[in-house]
Amino acid sequence: MTRRRRRSAAGRAVLTVVTAFGVLAGTAQAEAAPAGAVPAGRRIAPGVTYRQFDIDAAAGPARAHLVTVDLADPHVRVDLLHPGSVAARATVSRLADSAGAVAGVNGDFFNITETQHPGVEATGAAVGPAVAAGEALKAAVPKGQRFGPSLPPGTDTLDVLGVGTDRRARLDRLALAGSVSTPEGELPLRGLNQYALAVGSVGAFTARWGSASRTRAVCGTDTQRSAPCSGDTHEVTVRDGRVVSATDAPGSGAIPADTTVLVGREEGAQWLRKLSVGDPVDVTHTLVAASSKVPYAFAIGGFPVLRGGTPLSGLDDVTSAVRTGVGLAGGGRQLLLLALDGGAGYRTGTTVAEEAATLRALGATDAFNLDGGGSTEMVTRDTGDTAVTVRNHPSGGAERPVPNGIGVFSTG
Repeated sequence: MTRRRRRSAAGRAVLTVVTAFGVLAGTAQAEAAPAGAVPAGRRIAPGVTYRQFDIDAAAGPARAHLVTVDLADPHVRVDLLHPGSVAARATVSRLADSAGAVAGVNGDFFNITETQHPGVEATGAAVGPAVAAGEALKAAVPKGQRFGPSLPPGTDTLDVLGVGTDRRARLDRLALAGSVSTPEGELPLRGLNQYALAVGSVGAFTARWGSASRTRAVCGTDTQRSAPCSGDTHEVTVRDGRVVSATDAPGSGAIPADTTVLVGREEGAQWLRKLSVGDPVDVTHTLVAASSKVPYAFAIGGFPVLRGGTPLSGLDDVTSAVRTGVGLAGGGRQLLLLALDGGAGYRTGTTVAEEAATLRALGATDAFNLDGGGSTEMVTRDTGDTAVTVRNHPSGGAERPVPNGIGVFSTG
């Protein structure tokens, strides 16, 4: 659900902090949020606190849920919550409980529907890059193939929020670098476990993709998600460095750990047709950071809304919705996980501009927007609990299965 309001009120988000000891517990006496600082919250684990507060947004009151993560605490880490396969979905509570997280929020936008391509199933795969436990799970789809609201000027599907092996959080971009080497020569690899491939390219699918059909990867174009599926495709299966099979139609089914499936469209398909069973093929791929020299232990896609304490230009200041965002404070040593409530009294939400203003008021110097609406969700697990509790009311009335999220872990 979205609400439209007058542009003149952009960014005027006023925070009112309220104590919360459960899911939307009764509010205590309100106190003003201290400027430039994160309000103290209820400790749920060493280095991890939870609190809720109200935002006096232009479209109406919005209730926010905040988990503050101290990455300087050696007992704390964050990582990607995911169901094991890129093309799969699960609820945040299930993902958190399966991984043993003490808190979590939903993550990236994803391929949620395929009404424009009859007969093609949505994969559920995320839009942007994803790194879990230091492993690159997938790369970003072309900008024109993304799902979600319009991107602010200058942003891209390559944008990520990541935490390096130095335990500092950063905003960055992760681009795919890879190649396919064969007796016919070498071709750049332009896809890794993606639901959409660039026109004329070859992409790789590994065991991390899952069992979903790879047909969606050849539908649409780099600038138009709804464009027809390509009629010129080819798929080659490589096992232990050799071609073992080939077909003109992208397939489906689980991919063994020693196997890579190459899918080509247009010029990429024509290039793959030169290969024969038994030919040697070497496939390489890695995600390369635009800024950081430190490897990423975790990264997730979305788009930036705040850099160096300044909101990005062109942020949507008209459309209000339930949102999920992450703020970076303390030189990347602190994460602010923010999820708005979708309850009937609060689901007007905020604009993206108000979201950025809220995170800045909480002390963030940089901030990142994640999927919102029915996907927005926050969970936490208190000391002694064996399972997490959903802290906000999902706006759809129930938890929505999502492809990934941010998990908070504590050994304390």
